[in-house]
Amino acid sequence: MIRLHVFAAIAALTASGMATAADAPPGASSCSGCHPVTAGVATPVPRLNGRDAAQITTAMTEFRTGKRPATVMDRIAKGFTDDETKAIAAFFAAQKE
Repeated sequence: MIRLHVFAAIAALTASGMATAADAPPGASSCSGCHPVTAGVATPVPRLNGRDAAQITTAMTEFRTGKRPATVMDRIAKGFTDDETKAIAAFFAAQKE
């Protein structure tokens, strides 16, 4: 129950544009290991910063269910609940640069 409140608070912060890396929900920091946080970095893995939260959530759900094929993301996505995925998506959507 407490975890849901934490995610709701993070989602509210990100929606208001006040989120920082310190506000990142659990799991979000591991995303930057593959997903670049700086614009212009050449990589086959897309940036998440500024991407629509619904797009991120849909992609994670599709990876988790096997609807979207993946080499690694299918296993990573299975480690997050729907609420955790939504909190992570909201955090990255609020990050512009």
